[in-house]
Amino acid sequence: MPVSLKSYNTFGIDHHCAELIEIADAAELPAIIRTLDERDQSYFILGGGSNVVLTSDLDTTVLRMVNKGIEVAEDDASWHLSVAAGENWHQLVSWTLENQMPGLENLALIPGTVGAAPIQNIGAYGVELMDICEWVEYLSLPDCVTVRLTAAECRFDYRDSIFKHDLKGKAIITRVGFNLPKMWQPKLNYGPLAEFDTDTVTPEMIYERVIAVRSEKLPDPAKLGNAGSFFKNPIIDAASFAAIVKQYPDAVAYALEDGRMKLAAGWLIDKAGLKGFRLGDAGVHDKQALVLVNFGAATGKDILKLAKHVINEVHTRFGVQLEPEPNVMGRLSLLTE
Repeated sequence: MPVSLKSYNTFGIDHHCAELIEIADAAELPAIIRTLDERDQSYFILGGGSNVVLTSDLDTTVLRMVNKGIEVAEDDASWHLSVAAGENWHQLVSWTLENQMPGLENLALIPGTVGAAPIQNIGAYGVELMDICEWVEYLSLPDCVTVRLTAAECRFDYRDSIFKHDLKGKAIITRVGFNLPKMWQPKLNYGPLAEFDTDTVTPEMIYERVIAVRSEKLPDPAKLGNAGSFFKNPIIDAASFAAIVKQYPDAVAYALEDGRMKLAAGWLIDKAGLKGFRLGDAGVHDKQALVLVNFGAATGKDILKLAKHVINEVHTRFGVQLEPEPNVMGRLSLLTE
């Protein structure tokens, strides 16, 4: 019998899958995969559903990793965490601070699961997963062999990793390893954290500030469906940025080590006059233009139509191409919408 995925995606889009299987123990995975293969049944992994746009019913089995567990080892320099893929990301951040193991505080309140975090190398306020990831363990498909990659082997990049390319559809992440240095150094070079004093700031202060800022700007998915930041911050060369600044002196961007500039996608969308813009029940959030929202009855097609409009308007105004962050699942894509 088809299963509704409305409560399993933060956009609250009501599409169905053929079957839903929750995995509480990673050791169960090989047998489940082999059974599905024998039935010639397609499947995919759904984490917290915070990075997906469903555009149709899915004639497939959905697997959800809900395995739990945090293991800690330590040496003189670091705490080494081994965390099950089904753990909630924000709860992990909170747990590390409660246990005096700082280092994740800049990444507070990011929705989703630990297993989903490496796929797009989540990041916020100057910290990315790649900065604290030690290894990623996954079940390779279709042979069901457990593989562990070092952080370097994961080929992390801005909102990118090997799991979006060579291993797309070929890996189910089961555990992630983290290295949290005991000589904690605050990361304060981004936005609202810059006002802190390096000598007096604590991890808890950063954690609370990040939560306050994200809560103010980002709507609660339980009240207003959304997938968090919908677009990546585009990276452009210095000459292109100079041309934009000439016309828009207030342009918001961050310099990268290679000389390129990372533009704030939210600023671009806002400057294009799209903050608060609606197409039916799909809209651009009125407090944070980087977020697309479902006001109640929006379909995946509606969200994609709005996303395409935003992309076109920003490109027309600035000559900059926005790229969506969420995965689009179903018969429609931004190319076909």
